[in-house]
Amino acid sequence: MSDTVLFETRGAVAIITLNRPESLNSMNPEMLDTMFRVAERAAGDPAIRAVVVTGTGRAFSAGGDVKGMAERNEGGSGGGLGRVEALRQQEEVSRLLQEMPKPTICAVNGVAAGAGLSVALAADLRVASDQARFTTAFAKVGFSGDFGGTWLLQRLVGPLKAKELYFLSDMLSAQQALDLGLVTKVVPHESLMDETMALAERLAAGPTLAYGRIKDNFTFGATNSFADTLQREAENMIASGKTEDHQNAARAFVEKRQPVFEGR
Repeated sequence: MSDTVLFETRGAVAIITLNRPESLNSMNPEMLDTMFRVAERAAGDPAIRAVVVTGTGRAFSAGGDVKGMAERNEGGSGGGLGRVEALRQQEEVSRLLQEMPKPTICAVNGVAAGAGLSVALAADLRVASDQARFTTAFAKVGFSGDFGGTWLLQRLVGPLKAKELYFLSDMLSAQQALDLGLVTKVVPHESLMDETMALAERLAAGPTLAYGRIKDNFTFGATNSFADTLQREAENMIASGKTEDHQNAARAFVEKRQPVFEGR
C-alpha cells in the first residue's frame, strides 16, 4: 500500500491519514486510489466500528494536485471518457464515507480546500482545529467541482450560500465554518486528535447496527419523498429491533443500567 495514505486501528476505531505533507496533502492519483482502497477496507471490516480521517502536517488536504494537472495538460493529456470513469472511481471514497454503515469523522487539522473540502464534508461529523480553514477553491483554477461537494454543501448551508461559496471561493475560518454548520465543533489545535478520538471511541462503543440504519435513513431521505422515507424508516426500525443490541439495551433500560453494544 502506498505511504501517501496511512492506515491504523486503535481498538474499534480506524484512522486514515492523508500523508503528503510536503504538498499540503494534495491528492494525486496514487493518493486517491489508496484513499479508496483503505476506505473500502474500513467499510468492510466488522471489527471497525468508527472511522477517522485526518491529515499530516499543516493541512487536511489542499485538494487536487494542481501542479501535477498542469504538467499533464502540458503533455497533451486529454479529458475523454476514460478520465471521467477514472475520476468517478476515485470519487467513491466520498460515497463510502457518506454511506458506510458506521460513523465517520474528519479531524480537520488545517486547510481543507477543493476536493479536500468535499471529502471532509462527506463524513458524518467534522471536528476542526482552531487553525483549520475551509474553501471550495475550484473556481480559482477553472474547475466546477467534484467528490460530491455540491450535493453535500447545499444540504448543509442551503443552495444560495453553497453557490456563493463555490462561485467566490472565499476562505472560511474554523469559527465561520462552525457558525455555518459545516463542522461539529472547534477545538484547540493541540487537542484535535484527543477530542476526535474521544468522540470516535464513544461512537464505536454505541449501537453500530442502528447507526448504519440511521445513515441509511438519511441517505435515502435525501433523494426520496417523505412517504417513501417513512416506509424506509419503518423497515429499518423493525430490522434494528431484531438485533441483540436492541434487545440487550431494552433489558438494560428496564433494569436501570447502562447497555453494552456489541454490533450484533
